[in-house]
Amino acid sequence: MAFQEFIVIGGGAACFFGAIAAAEAYPNARVTILEKNNSVLNKVRISGGGRCNVTHACFDHRKFVKQYPRGESFLRPLLKTFDAEATVQWFERRGVRLKTEPDGRMFPVTDSSQTIIDCLLGEARRLNISVRTSCGVQSLRWEEPHWHLRLSNGDTLRADRVLLAVGGYPQAPSYGWMPGLENGALVPPVPSLFTFNTPENPLLALAGVSVPDALVKIPSCKLEYRGPVLITHWGFSGPAVLKLSAWAARELAACQYRFELRLNWLPALNENQIREQLQAFRNTHPKKAVHTQALFNLPNRLWAALAVESDITETVRWGELPAKAQNRLINLLTNSTFSVTGKSTFKEEFVTCGGVDLSAIDPLTLESRTHPGLFFAGEVLDVDGITGGFNFQNAWTTGFVAGKNLGSL
Repeated sequence: MAFQEFIVIGGGAACFFGAIAAAEAYPNARVTILEKNNSVLNKVRISGGGRCNVTHACFDHRKFVKQYPRGESFLRPLLKTFDAEATVQWFERRGVRLKTEPDGRMFPVTDSSQTIIDCLLGEARRLNISVRTSCGVQSLRWEEPHWHLRLSNGDTLRADRVLLAVGGYPQAPSYGWMPGLENGALVPPVPSLFTFNTPENPLLALAGVSVPDALVKIPSCKLEYRGPVLITHWGFSGPAVLKLSAWAARELAACQYRFELRLNWLPALNENQIREQLQAFRNTHPKKAVHTQALFNLPNRLWAALAVESDITETVRWGELPAKAQNRLINLLTNSTFSVTGKSTFKEEFVTCGGVDLSAIDPLTLESRTHPGLFFAGEVLDVDGITGGFNFQNAWTTGFVAGKNLGSL
């Protein structure tokens, strides 16, 4: 095959994986990475609290793709080429072993994202991939027989093939320099994976308290998610909240992040079961104070706060608890209601809902349908997953597939 010039624009996980795959598949090509910032793989560095949640230990493609609010059907056939198992093997062949945590998340055994960064940079060096930082792309256009790029530093470059793996932009105008997005081929971006701000929340004083199993509901869009919930200084966070925000990303953007939120702190029990257990405790311990006896394994501080909200004073004992107050407590345990008036970005897992419309992309090669020689991978596509390693897997999968097809005719 004749010599080819490939340029991969990005600097993140999908970019490096695409560049590496292309360099391995087309040894006669020269591969260059262009990153607008002064360093690369920044999101990899901070993800997972600095540990990098590489992927998720789910090796059934049908179950895996169910964790993507957008892009499920698009990603399913691509996983046949490169899935979570392939990701684990890819890193292990390069000396990076992964471990699985109880919730299915997979991290390097070193618990350091630097291990992943070093692996990707090492592969890029081994394959003679040129990595250029502080090289933002201002324009990209096709002039037979090459792609022409004008950089922010004034340089101009030419390429035979270009892979766009720039991540997700928060505003639609930021995509304006990209070819292939004409005629509505851009799905307007909105945030995904964010926390809920509830400034009137009486539980804010409990910041740091978490419940391992709660059910979070948004009645207006009939969506709910069950899992760990964290009370914060500004409202609610934790996996259940973040995952629910992903599924409801567009609906919540449409209502400007003002909506009613409901929390069931005891989703494993129905109301009758809760009532029976409360009554049994009453009968057994009538002289104990309600405030000091947290039931159902709830955190003591949360239990006491819910008692206060139920108008149960600190001196009230179980034997003298009025039925009306007990009913209020049961209602708060199963249906606490809060007014959300905004969101906060979960910086470590920031993800954009939206991007390049998948109908504009060849689903087998990830090449633009309208601009041959232009490929897309990663979060720039309208594909996004919940927390747990699914967004990184999208980067590995689409980067690998695009890179393997970058030089195909």
